[in-house]
Amino acid sequence: MDGNRRYARGKGKLVQEGHGDGYLALRRVLEICLRLNIRCVSVYAFAIDNFKRPQEEVTALMQLAESKLMELCSHGDLLQEYGVKLNVIGRRSLFPESVQAAVRKAEELTEGNNRSILNVCMPYSSRDEITTAVEDCIREVLAPANDFMSNDPIEEISEDTINSHLMSVKQGSPPLDILVRTSGVKRLSDFMLWQCCENTQLHFSNTYWPDFGLFDFVPIILEWQRSVWFRRQDVWLRDSHSRNR
Repeated sequence: MDGNRRYARGKGKLVQEGHGDGYLALRRVLEICLRLNIRCVSVYAFAIDNFKRPQEEVTALMQLAESKLMELCSHGDLLQEYGVKLNVIGRRSLFPESVQAAVRKAEELTEGNNRSILNVCMPYSSRDEITTAVEDCIREVLAPANDFMSNDPIEEISEDTINSHLMSVKQGSPPLDILVRTSGVKRLSDFMLWQCCENTQLHFSNTYWPDFGLFDFVPIILEWQRSVWFRRQDVWLRDSHSRNR
């Protein structure tokens, strides 16, 4: 969700106002996703490196996170209306205690929802998620209670093992189909690097995140549906060719 600050500067607004408008865009796009029966949405809300930003901006973002988490999960609001389970993915211990408490409360309020998943990644980096998954795998195989076939327990760690220990996967997230970055910047910036390495469609939109909406998003979904249809046709043609040989 990139471009809040440039959007704010272009509109003559404070940076904090740009982030506030970015939250409204999140609500707008999330509702579009839920109406389209998209099962899982993950948003990059705050990077670990964002703590290096000016203290005034970081403080405003922490206050925004605390208040909007509770708003999203309150009775009758968006997540409850659509049965969405909220997960906060990242190194949450870096948050102030008040934000940590809001995270715990928000997750508790939605833990019984099972129609869709919203992963709010904060404070997050993909390298940290992968590192944590590898560390968890190592601790697991070296635990005294484990009895493995191999003489070297490290050999028990595979790509699938690491994948199953990723924070997002542990919360029930399916494979990543589409990754969208707004604001015209064409880089992944340490977001879901493992998840998007295979069969993920990447889209880079020139629209700043606070302006992003239906007319930006629907063409992306249609392009993904088109690519899925062609992949299925390709599989059908290959299978048909094999049977006729």
